[in-house]
Amino acid sequence: MNDRSPGMLPDGWRWSPPRRRGPLSGVVLAVLLVLSAGVASNTYDPTAANYGTSLKTALNSGSSFTEWNSTRNILRTEVKRAIGIPLTAALTGGPTGKGIDVAVIDTGVAPVRYLDSAEAVVNGPDLSLDRQLGLPTAVDAYGHGTHLAGIIAGRDAGVAPGSRIVNLKVGAADGAVDVSQVIAAIDWVVTHRADPGFNIRVINLAYGTDSTQSYLNSPLTHAVESAWRAGIVVVVASGNSGGALAMPATDPFVLTVGAADINDPLQTSDDVVAPYSAVGTTARGVDLLAPGTSITSLRVPGGYVDTAYPESRFNFAGTTYAKGSGTSQAAAVVSGVVALVLQAHPEMNPDQVKALLKSTARPLAGAPADAQGAGLIDVAGALAAKVPSASSVKQRWKASTGTGPLEASRGDAHLVADDGTVLAGEIDLLGQPWKGSIWAPLSTTGTAWKGGTWNGNVWAGTDFEPSLTVDGVVWTGRTWRSATWTGRTWRADLWLGHTWYGRTWRSDGWA
Repeated sequence: MNDRSPGMLPDGWRWSPPRRRGPLSGVVLAVLLVLSAGVASNTYDPTAANYGTSLKTALNSGSSFTEWNSTRNILRTEVKRAIGIPLTAALTGGPTGKGIDVAVIDTGVAPVRYLDSAEAVVNGPDLSLDRQLGLPTAVDAYGHGTHLAGIIAGRDAGVAPGSRIVNLKVGAADGAVDVSQVIAAIDWVVTHRADPGFNIRVINLAYGTDSTQSYLNSPLTHAVESAWRAGIVVVVASGNSGGALAMPATDPFVLTVGAADINDPLQTSDDVVAPYSAVGTTARGVDLLAPGTSITSLRVPGGYVDTAYPESRFNFAGTTYAKGSGTSQAAAVVSGVVALVLQAHPEMNPDQVKALLKSTARPLAGAPADAQGAGLIDVAGALAAKVPSASSVKQRWKASTGTGPLEASRGDAHLVADDGTVLAGEIDLLGQPWKGSIWAPLSTTGTAWKGGTWNGNVWAGTDFEPSLTVDGVVWTGRTWRSATWTGRTWRADLWLGHTWYGRTWRSDGWA
């Protein structure tokens, strides 16, 4: 993601404070007090059929939407309304994603409220740079992964609150990550997708590079295709550049998601493509859109984002949230929707899921096709539609060989060691030479991992039990060092010449 406009995080992830369409006044405080009192007295129920109308009345007394926009998303239900999820679904037997595992390959997940149970989150291996610093295993110190996990499966108001997150931490506390870590995590998911206790049917990948490498030989696109053909729906954020798609969103097989701004959630006429959302080209644009602007989800207190951008915080009813914008958030919405669809139709393969969601999406008037794809995702429409036959929607794109250079998949995003060494060329994070001709067939067959070994090096322990939360013992037997890289502490590459309010641009991977 290369958009470095004001308001963007160093990594291209946008944080959004409460919207303001005019000077703030005492009315905002009054609004918060009205909402709190209403919930406490049970006179204001977010699960009620007239939720949107009653909230508008409470906020504005029928006047304008200024106050709504300064507190929008506070109860995390308007996104559901915008994409057609009945607010009473969990109470009336509608799908909640129960039984579906969603692998979130990101900066980890912190055990915050609503993501602090084994039913909500199970930790896979921690493949991040934080391991060499001794940080707690799998825990999100940045804030990105937790925000997305909350959107997908938060037990308060996630899109699929019955699904379970499989936490694959690859991003460090400052967001730093190498493409080899992401590929390793994808391969791990494919290898372990159906282990006892697992049912991984979705990967949420809000990561991308500015690589211009063809998808036909990229190792990164080959990895996501291996997951797709193994029966896993790979949901990829398009990127926040406002232009070119990030890799691997360029791969035609996966489900590439752009971001929409739904503005007034009580009407559809003002829904637009978010200006930061990558659109691609007529040859490969986004597949569909989901709400991505000013999305409230779970915050990591004291994390990187929380500390650097306190204006993102949003406190309500004793639970702390943060507001963020980006195609990352949109992808998380879609991952939750996919979990709902797969609970309702577990027999569906990824091609069928993609076709169903595209065929039932709602086009946005006036938006270019490459910017919106099929349009805004419509959950009610997808669940009501007939499942397409597998043969009628089989994707027949040419498959990636995966034998191209690993370095080309990095694009301009590189890690730099404290001694100035740049992680570049045909070598992975642990210093192991990269040979795509050897790795690619293993990735294809889901055998790239042998115990805790990947690409000829030990990356993780081998005594994993999916019913157990990682406790600092099972997966922590290895430090991020090898004979080649001993003593080096990797950090994110510096974006020379680019600063934002005095901060140096560091990582460029998260959408």
